Amino acid sequence: MAIIVNLDVVMAKRKVSLNELSERVDLTLSNLSILKTGKAKAIRFSTLEAICKALDCQPGDLLEFVDEGD
Repeated sequence: MAIIVNLDVVMAKRKVSLNELSERVDLTLSNLSILKTGKAKAIRFSTLEAICKALDCQPGDLLEFVDEGD
């Protein structure tokens, strides 16, 4: 199983750059980049909430479950 992070898709739809989002949610570019590329192992609910507020979206818009089979 895998959780896919669609942050880049939502950012593109909202025309928000990584720099702009970094400033809005008060996260470093490197931490946002790790999340955006799907390399993050975890995300705090407070961070998820801040991103959702900044991008006017729902958590389900950012995260997707994909069953890779057994």
